[in-house]
Parts: sequence; C-alpha cells; structure tokens
Amino acid sequence: MNNFSIKFFVAVFAVSISFNAIAGNKDRVGQSGAPELEINPWAHSTGLFGMNTASVDGIEALKLNIAGLANDSGFQVGVSHGIYLSGTGISINNLAVAQKLGDAGVIGVNIMSVGFGDITATDYFNPEGYGSYHPQFLNVQLGYAKQFSTHINAGFAATYVSEQINNISALGVAFDGGIQYVTGKKDNFHFGIVLHNIGTNMRFTGTGFAINAEQPQSTPTFAVTADYPSDKFEMPTNLNIGLAYDMYLDQNRLSGKDAVSQHRLTAYGNFTSNSFSNDYLGAGLEYSYKNMFMARAAYRYENGIGSLSTSPTMYEGLAFGVTAQTRIGGAKSPMVALDYSFRPTQRPANGVHMFAIRMTR
Repeated sequence: MNNFSIKFFVAVFAVSISFNAIAGNKDRVGQSGAPELEINPWAHSTGLFGMNTASVDGIEALKLNIAGLANDSGFQVGVSHGIYLSGTGISINNLAVAQKLGDAGVIGVNIMSVGFGDITATDYFNPEGYGSYHPQFLNVQLGYAKQFSTHINAGFAATYVSEQINNISALGVAFDGGIQYVTGKKDNFHFGIVLHNIGTNMRFTGTGFAINAEQPQSTPTFAVTADYPSDKFEMPTNLNIGLAYDMYLDQNRLSGKDAVSQHRLTAYGNFTSNSFSNDYLGAGLEYSYKNMFMARAAYRYENGIGSLSTSPTMYEGLAFGVTAQTRIGGAKSPMVALDYSFRPTQRPANGVHMFAIRMTR
C-alpha cells in the first residue's frame, strides 16, 4: 500500500472517530424528522440491507453512497416501487437517471415519493370521520461524482425535502458526501464511507396551525385567529462505513489471460453511526453467476433487536434479494436488470417488498 493510501485511511479513521464522538446520543433518540431520507428505494441494495456502501455503483449510489455514481459507464435509468408494510397503504415510488459527462464525471437525479394512501379525517365533532386526506413526502436529489484515480471515487449530493399534509408543510435541504476506495490484485477489496443528511432544520407551518377563538374579555365578544407554530426538527444524520471483498470462486481453473470468472462471491461488512437512533452493525453475502443472476442476503444488528419488548425497530434484521440481468441484443446493446428484495418485519409482520428495473447503456 503506497503512502497516499496510508494517508487516506488515516484521514478516514480520524473523521470516523470525531463523528462517532457526537453520534448515537440516547438522549436524542426520536428527535429527528424527515424519516424518509433513511429509506432506500432500490431493491438491489436493500437486499443487502444497505451493506454495500463500499461497492454500490450507478443510480443506486445516489441513495447509498454518492461516490459510487462515478462508476456509471454511460447512461442509466431506473424505476422502483416499494410496498412498505403490506396492507398499510404506504408505497414508495422512485425514478433516477444518470449520465456520464466524459472525464468530467457523472451527474445523476433521483426523485422519490412516499404515499400513505387515504387516511380518514376526524375532529372533536366528527370522531367517526368526515372525509380523507393524503399526506405526501417528496425528495428530489441531485448528485455528482468523479473518479479521481483508478482507485478513488468521490461524490456530493443535495436533496430537496418536502413534506405536506393538507394545509401544513415543511421544507428543507440535506447534503451527502461520500468516498470509495478500491485496491487488490484484481481490484477486489473495496472501502467506502459516506456522511448522510447534513442539512437545514425543518419546521411545519401553514394555516392548519391557526385556531379561531373568542375573546371573552371584550364587549361584545369577537373572534380572533391564534397561530400555534410547531418546533424545529433536525435531519436524521448518519455516518456509513463499509467494506467489501470479491472472491472469484473458479479463478484457479481459468486459463488464458482473457478468461473471465463465472462465479463471484462478495462478502460485505458495514457500520452505521446514527445521530438520533441506535447504531447499526451488519454483514452480508452476494453470489453472482456470469454477472447475469445474483442472489444476496444480509443481517443488520442494533441494540435490542430480536425482542418485541426491547426492539427499537420494526425490522427483524434480515434481508434477502435477487437480480436477473441481460443485454437486449448484441454485446454493445443496453443491459436491463430486474431486482427484488424482501425485509421481514416484526410489527406489523407483513414485511417490506421492493421491486426495481434498471437499464444501462
């Protein structure tokens, strides 16, 4: 490992230690807002519970580690749909596009919408309901990444955050920054670090906080409008550190300098330091056959998980996923990939399903 690599890892370690000193404060648990910023809408990476921070690439990197966007070879577009806790009516819809700008880098846009279905509207006089309303969360992210050498990618992203419930809304902006490093004889050792959701405070405002009330001290009495503003809340900031190692299972049987391994097994490890919730620690595996079929599984641990009485999360900690991809036509034709992932949940116990289709040209 050269001097640059050593300095790189020392710098990353220093940043990790300094951030971890203020992260994971139990007194701050549950005090952040904009929880949709922590939702990953892509089926490939959620099949690993986001453990592929170190090696994620293309449009999926926009939500996981923006540095991986630099690995996009040309033009890529993808859509995804998530069924969040089957039966609740919560859905996630996502669209992303990325375009390589020659040696200047890669630019990408990700638009994610979270819908909650029809919710019955009630008040003091109508406890049984008098209609319905439709909360809507919208995130629009713009990202840029560049490959600075054959070993290092770096990227930066900004996300516009909008939350709206009828006549009440909140707006904000969050920023991400990430780095990926690759080394090894076959470029098979990966390291990644990303800082998520450093941004502005948010506050809900709107006419929904206005209340009409009578002024009893006046003669005659008259109605006044009183406004009760909400308090500010912060973004769910976190630091993600990941490792990945590719193992080519048939490399000892290959002959010829152009021979390509058909069987790859990648091991992942990941640590997430959260400012407003428990920290995560996890590992995963992904098997690939001819880069056409992939199966993956992962486990994410956090303090108290596994027991309904102590667990702070709805997840059981497991994640599973598969991918099938092929080129439509010749060797230079677009690559189309279909992804699916499932994460079982303990309450409610319906799980989270993610579906995605991606096209790379």
